[in-house]
Amino acid sequence: MLDGHLLQGWLALALLALASIGPTAAYFGLTGNEPLTILPLTSETEEAAVKAYYKVCDRLKLERKQRRMCRRDPGVAETLVEAISSSALECQYQFRFERWNCTLEGRYRSNLLQRGFKETAFLYAISSAGLTHAVAKACSAGRMERCTCDEAPDLENREAWQWGGCGDNLKYSNKFVKDFLSKKSSKDLRARVDLHNTNVGIKVIKSGVETTCKCHGVSGSCTVRTCWRQLAPLHEIAKQLKQKYETSLKVGSTTNEATGEGDISPPKKPNPGPSDQIPRTTDLTYIEDSPSFCRMSKFSPGTTGRKCYKDKNCESICCGRGHNTQSRVVTKPCQCQVRWCCYVECKQCTQREEVYTCKD
Repeated sequence: MLDGHLLQGWLALALLALASIGPTAAYFGLTGNEPLTILPLTSETEEAAVKAYYKVCDRLKLERKQRRMCRRDPGVAETLVEAISSSALECQYQFRFERWNCTLEGRYRSNLLQRGFKETAFLYAISSAGLTHAVAKACSAGRMERCTCDEAPDLENREAWQWGGCGDNLKYSNKFVKDFLSKKSSKDLRARVDLHNTNVGIKVIKSGVETTCKCHGVSGSCTVRTCWRQLAPLHEIAKQLKQKYETSLKVGSTTNEATGEGDISPPKKPNPGPSDQIPRTTDLTYIEDSPSFCRMSKFSPGTTGRKCYKDKNCESICCGRGHNTQSRVVTKPCQCQVRWCCYVECKQCTQREEVYTCKD
């Protein structure tokens, strides 16, 4: 399970990963476009490569077991950086119109992750989903030494399908992520809720697997099909998790009489209503109500000065305080046309636009 301290470091690096670490290739002074023939496998090159990905693994502030998993495969370090960055960017995109816009800087991040808010639930889910997605894609792209393309699944009409292509290796990815994020079980409600939300992210990834096929034959006929499995884009996964955030359930803890173990359940109320439903394995759950995020606090910088959209979210984002209107002149590309071959030609148009920002 990904504990609070680890997730803090995990998400903190999301804001710095591309700028301060960058792709592993940056350590070798390569652009990624060089032919393989100019990369002789000398002992000096191999030693530099080992030092490079070891350095990335160390900078990720991983626990001992995770650092060992990172170091044993050169592709893991770069994949972890990719997962961190993509998860943070998706979080910020999904919440761009909300009072909490996935602010992860400094103390806001650490304070938020110490609490059991619905925003924390989303962070656990998008982090595990991002890691699962990145590892599966890295396998199919040949960037990992310990995994390759996905293996052919069992098909009812096997003769009609010839397996081919290179599928995303979700089987290996699931095993890797569970090992990477695993911790000893805990009877603490917060720990169980965090684990539950981590698993929700993985389950949403699994549900988005699709079979893609390509026809082969004379004149485009489909006498033979090669098929492979692909994961849905992470953007689609994040969108689904945002929907689950909107319908997340507040939970409490009960004791299972048969096992004596703690269970996640609706919070106890004097008069429980129909909304107090038992959470499913695919529901995001939280244990305490979120702050308003309207004013600066230890959880967010508030919404003062935030840009909003007049007819869309200014009333909500500005928390009823009203908004300022500023008019400015901007120059943007316009009347763009595709020219042969192969570029886009645009004119520059000047226009006046209004910008709305929340009042103090």
